[in-house]
Amino acid sequence: MASSSSHEKKAQDDEATGGWRPFLRRNQRHLAAIATLVMIALFGAAIFQLTAEVQYDDVVSALAATSWRSVAAAVLFTGVSFLALTFYDVGALDYVKRKLPYADVALTAACAYAVGNTAGFGPLSGGAIRYRSYSRLGLEPEEIARVIAFVTLAFGLGLAAVACLSLLAVGEYVAPLTGIGAFWLRTIALVVLAGLLVTLVAARSGHEVSIGRLTLRLPDSATSSRQFLITAVDLAASATVLYVLLPAGTIGWPAFLAIYCVAVGLGVLSHVPAGLGVFETVIVATLGHAADVDAVLGALVLYRVIYHVLPLLIAIVVIVGMEVRQLAGHPVASSLRRAGGRMAPLLFATLALVLALMLVLSSVTPTPDENLAFLANYVPLPIVEGAHFLASLLGLVLVIVARGLALRLDGAWWGSVVIAAAALLLSLVKAVALGEAGMLAFFLVALLASRRLFIRPASLFGQALTPPWLTALGVLCFGAFVVLLFVYRDVEYSHELWWQFEFSAEAPRGLRALLGVTIGASAVAIWSLMRPATSAIAPASDEDMERAIAIVEAQDMSDANLVRMGDKSIMFSADGRAFIMYGRWARSWIALFDPVGPLDAWPDLVWQFIETARANGCRPVFYQVSPRGLAHYADAGLRAFRLGELAEVDLTRFDMKGGKWATLRHQVSRGQRDGLEFIVVEPADVSAILPELAAVSDAWLDHHSAREKSFSLGAFDPEYLVTQPVAILKHEGRIVAFANVLVTAAREEGSVDLMRFSPDAPRGAMDFLFARLMEHLKAQGYRRFNLGMAPLSGMSSRRTAPVWDRAGRTFYEHGERFYNFKGLRAFKSKFHPHWQPRYLVASGGLNPILALMDATFLIGGGLKGVIKK
Repeated sequence: MASSSSHEKKAQDDEATGGWRPFLRRNQRHLAAIATLVMIALFGAAIFQLTAEVQYDDVVSALAATSWRSVAAAVLFTGVSFLALTFYDVGALDYVKRKLPYADVALTAACAYAVGNTAGFGPLSGGAIRYRSYSRLGLEPEEIARVIAFVTLAFGLGLAAVACLSLLAVGEYVAPLTGIGAFWLRTIALVVLAGLLVTLVAARSGHEVSIGRLTLRLPDSATSSRQFLITAVDLAASATVLYVLLPAGTIGWPAFLAIYCVAVGLGVLSHVPAGLGVFETVIVATLGHAADVDAVLGALVLYRVIYHVLPLLIAIVVIVGMEVRQLAGHPVASSLRRAGGRMAPLLFATLALVLALMLVLSSVTPTPDENLAFLANYVPLPIVEGAHFLASLLGLVLVIVARGLALRLDGAWWGSVVIAAAALLLSLVKAVALGEAGMLAFFLVALLASRRLFIRPASLFGQALTPPWLTALGVLCFGAFVVLLFVYRDVEYSHELWWQFEFSAEAPRGLRALLGVTIGASAVAIWSLMRPATSAIAPASDEDMERAIAIVEAQDMSDANLVRMGDKSIMFSADGRAFIMYGRWARSWIALFDPVGPLDAWPDLVWQFIETARANGCRPVFYQVSPRGLAHYADAGLRAFRLGELAEVDLTRFDMKGGKWATLRHQVSRGQRDGLEFIVVEPADVSAILPELAAVSDAWLDHHSAREKSFSLGAFDPEYLVTQPVAILKHEGRIVAFANVLVTAAREEGSVDLMRFSPDAPRGAMDFLFARLMEHLKAQGYRRFNLGMAPLSGMSSRRTAPVWDRAGRTFYEHGERFYNFKGLRAFKSKFHPHWQPRYLVASGGLNPILALMDATFLIGGGLKGVIKK
């Protein structure tokens, strides 16, 4: 039996290995966050230089001068754009041959784009929304991954095509703005369009297209044309949102469309959240010579509010409206309400980030003179100064709380309610900011109406911020710094500014607010990055084992008996009705199977395991889980990756009659002729035959040059074997094969773990043993037999399948020298089972690959055990 201490020592040795490549692998997420912040800083410096002649008051005046007719037109075109966006998902679902009600698809797509456009980073992205929603609507993880890939590719190709067509029409107008000659702009556009056209023609009937070593199956011409039309409508409408907000006559619409497409494309490629700063820099750089920069900046601010924030608010209104059951009596509304409940936490988290940015930026920008005059008459200066400073800190705290909202923490809900109420009061006290107060009031009411969605009893203060959330803190600080420099660029800096306390001293007030936010963000980041991990996991105690076995006996999951091995730690649910068995290797906490216990106890237990693993500085992993638990893992922000398929035989229909059972009947008849005798030994009598079983096991291990495994497989441990029945085969009075039988008191499912046979056992002995065991269990009233998993089986071979599936399929086809993948599936197929997918669940990026490696080492007992099989 492998020990946890040896695993942890090996993990520590691996972590101690030097070299820059291991360093990059361990810290890639933090390095990516740093790169993002550097890029934001560079674009912030660029836009600061581009607006050197612009005054803050001029931008405010330009905003105020925007006509309500322009605002109404922008809102209308925003609606057109989002309507077009819903058809990306419709087309993607059609491509993967899945049909869902349009109302569910439209709500999912609209929420995905509202979140993705506004937040635009990993934990709060369109992909996370789609995964949570579509997993609830019955799509498999591979199908959701293909939907996300289709939507991303369709938008990218459509964006390139629309931009190039625009450049062909108006190249001479765009050239002066970009610094590239019209001829070269058109040449580049023609090359790109030619490549797209060739690809489209080659794939006109859904044919595969090879580009170097990469092979893709692109959509047929009808699908491609439809998606191009959708993209054209979307981009034209979204570009028009900004165009109608610009001063009349700034630039022609076709030329602006080309510039807009380039700005959007650069924003996407930069990987900066929502393209913040990148998009603005491109627009200002290209339009700054054709219009007043202050008017362009004012239009950009309104564009962000109308096209990014407004859809988010509308999505929350719709979901909250369903949450208060205004329409719950209608079947369609009921379906939408269930889907909306899965997406609401991410919507609230995104709005929390928007409000956090609003609170911080309002603290570094001036208060209107008339508001200051009003405050001076009724509010003492110390209270105004304190409210100003505290409001900025509440904005920082709201970023931290936003992560808890995305994860549905009850503590985050309470924290958000308190912060929103306090910030609402402070916004009135510091600046009589009615718009700011209105947004906070909306947030507060929406939270109160959605209380039941935030039920996870986890500690908000125990959460470590991940690199994307630390990046959000960095964006907040950088953004506030750039805005502060822009607003007070004419104020000469001096140390005395920090100590000026007057109603008219706006710059000192902004400096102090920025300092408080920066110090607070730095403290949070240092704590998240440097806090020590808690102690190593403890093995299960005897009392824990007794409790877990009692739960197993009441369930119908026979594989859960692997907890009897005692080589795994156990985590119980708060009410003690369910448990997770798990182990650790390197930085992975790996849970074996779904939680064991009633289904209603799964969500909280899954969440408890995930947060405990993260609190220990490790990645949470679930190994060999079933489809029925995927929605719970998706709710916690994890992704599913297919591991293989589990073979399950319906014992109620198991009968070796008919043509398809001819081969198995032949093996059974042959075993009878060879004199094989099948016996099921009850647990109380297993001790008497342990020496014979040990001899068979040792011979089997020696013959296969193998060693004992652990974790997901049992080992030959006498204390383990005597807990369950053992099926044996005798030949000439001697035991030549055996398998320990895993069953529970529910008498629903049976399976086997150890399967060992002597090298001199008659040929086909294991076929005989399995057939007789299934007959025996059927006679005992069991309904199904679990034949175990066939690794990498069932991986999609489609060229549009996710990379994970294609890599697994390749290894399945060509990896026989490492593992008998095809032979194992062929053996199980003799019993004509029903194949069910099994998954590895982890967070995105490289985590699934690292998690699978750690699980493999945990099962094999290290690299040596894996190599020796």
